[in-house]
Amino acid sequence: MNLIKFIEDFPDEIACIKKFKEIRVREGVTCRKCGGREHYWQGSILQFQCKQCDTRTTLRSGTILQASKLPYRYWFIAMHLMTSTKKSFSALELQRQIGHKYYEPIWFMMQKIRQSMGARDSKYPINKIVELDEGFFESVDTEKGPDERKNETRKRGRGSQKQSPVMVMASTIHYFSSVRKRKKPTKFRFVRMVVMKNLKKKTINEVIKHNVDYDSVIKTDNYSSYTGIKENVWTHIPEKSDIKGSDKILPWVHTMISNAKRSLLGVHHMVSKKYIQNYLDEFCYKVNRRYYGEKLFDRLLIACVSRQNGKFVNHFR
Repeated sequence: MNLIKFIEDFPDEIACIKKFKEIRVREGVTCRKCGGREHYWQGSILQFQCKQCDTRTTLRSGTILQASKLPYRYWFIAMHLMTSTKKSFSALELQRQIGHKYYEPIWFMMQKIRQSMGARDSKYPINKIVELDEGFFESVDTEKGPDERKNETRKRGRGSQKQSPVMVMASTIHYFSSVRKRKKPTKFRFVRMVVMKNLKKKTINEVIKHNVDYDSVIKTDNYSSYTGIKENVWTHIPEKSDIKGSDKILPWVHTMISNAKRSLLGVHHMVSKKYIQNYLDEFCYKVNRRYYGEKLFDRLLIACVSRQNGKFVNHFR
């Protein structure tokens, strides 16, 4: 939604609480003690009371707002700004817009929203014709001090310490019309990006097993670690390529890699190795829902409310 409609729909904290409670009831509240699904609403204390065992559950419990003391409107503004722009949004800029005194809670709030985006996307496997390739994103190891990073002996080129290896999977289908966008032979559908510890054969196969449907066709270059892909999918088509011709064999993968790099460079300038997966999840979430328009805010709100037990399960982080 645009800014004017957002202000009209959520002018104050009460309107945000009302909307959050509406989505929470629609998604269903489960009692943490007996598993009951029927509750009374205690409006004065913003809690649900189980009809079977009288156990109370707060409105924030089981969502990404759990244990957060930030107002509901802060979360709504953050979700609106992160979904209303094609590019990303920095935590420092959001802090300025909200007028909050401290940077850290705003940064942590945005990271939790990005995790919700990644958790939502992980429910839907990639399928059809899948272009697969690795990309290297510039990142910083914040666990090391500035002096330690400066004196570190670095490897040049592919696999440098300044880069994080990322497996990029782009779901496509063949064009069935004479009109082709940018003269590419396939039509882009969805994208998934997974940060890798390494690019060994076993690690790559594990990622494909959990992210790609078996009834899919995977297209790759002739990288040696891709030789075992055929064990996890219906068909694997490796094609020989050189540096100049790789974008013709896997056009959409290279388009997504370049767009993601430009997005991170233009907004965040420097991304930590520890959290780069969250930023890539945000990029993929918005790309995969590029046609949702004004519905994107509501879909993200549902994803944030539907977080189960306050935890995410991701095998690759």
